[in-house]
Amino acid sequence: MRNEDAAKVLQAVRDLAPTISSRSAEIEEARRLPADLLGQLKAAGCFRMFLPRSHGGHEVDLRTGMDVLETLARADGATGWTVMIGSESPHLFALLSRERFDAVYSGGPDVIIGGGFNAQGEAHAAEGGYRVTGRWSFASGCEHASWLFGNCVLMDGGRPRMGPAGDVPELRGMLFPASEVRIMDTWSVLGLRGTGSHDIMIEGAFCPAANSFDIFQGQPSIAGPGFVAPVLHFVLHMGAVAVGIAQGALDDVVTLARSGKKRLYARAELAESPVFQVHLGRAETSVRAARALLRDTGDELWDACVNNPAAAAAMAPRISGALAWVTEVASRAVDTCYQAGGGGVARNASPVQRRFRDIHTFSQHAAAAEGWFGQAGAALLGHATGFWT
Repeated sequence: MRNEDAAKVLQAVRDLAPTISSRSAEIEEARRLPADLLGQLKAAGCFRMFLPRSHGGHEVDLRTGMDVLETLARADGATGWTVMIGSESPHLFALLSRERFDAVYSGGPDVIIGGGFNAQGEAHAAEGGYRVTGRWSFASGCEHASWLFGNCVLMDGGRPRMGPAGDVPELRGMLFPASEVRIMDTWSVLGLRGTGSHDIMIEGAFCPAANSFDIFQGQPSIAGPGFVAPVLHFVLHMGAVAVGIAQGALDDVVTLARSGKKRLYARAELAESPVFQVHLGRAETSVRAARALLRDTGDELWDACVNNPAAAAAMAPRISGALAWVTEVASRAVDTCYQAGGGGVARNASPVQRRFRDIHTFSQHAAAAEGWFGQAGAALLGHATGFWT
């Protein structure tokens, strides 16, 4: 059930959406969120929406959070993605001790973390902590983050330390103040250009043990349904962004069609074309189906987090399969919009072109890969999926 704060956050982003949409070209050109817009998003509660009230947050439920992220991505894909990453900061900080969590938020609720989930660093044991070296890709929002982390392989005597099962290396995230991390200007890409997802780099830096955490196996120090199986919440958040991008493309192509657009050599305006109407109707129905699946799955996960936390992890294969399907559906819907728009949408100034580039950049993310269908299928057959590894 949504609380009053949740409703306020959702309304605030709905009010802000036209402004965000009007600044999409500016956001893309800057390759990051403008400082004043970032301030407006903070004021709207976007970066504190999942934070407990005890620390100045809003304790927004999963469904509302997904609606917020879809609304933002519908206005601008890069904004939706960047807010998604920043809004998940409390989930990651909660993998620290409660004392460290409290310290992080002692100065206010809008603390943003960024970093790399892929284990592209090494952490060597040292007195009181670890000596860390690594370079991590895709650190979305790193330029406005207060803290940056990189997932690392724990090293022992120059070799990876193996986990309890003895078959995979032990991993641990290493957290640093952003001022101690080097940002490499690498984010020159097809789409989602405004996310500022540069590489970050650490060379021989010391990380106190208290600032390290287990991203995938760690137990949160904060109670509450929002902190049960946080990685699964992240997957559904991604789906909401994909749906938002697709819905934005539908909005844009409808606006284009209503403007009197006529394809070269066509006999009728685009809006009067039966073929276009069929394709548009199919695309819109597909996007509604993707949204419905996400909401239904999200509600089921939230119910498990509230009433039966042990059951939440068992949903992992279905949730990951759902994101793979939603991404495919969203991509096809955006492709339909792009193909219908004619030569004009190939221009950089076209919002439809931006949606096309954004969704196809999104679709390359490892969490949206086709292989997750195999995890879902294996689970149906009663096979162990190895999701967490």
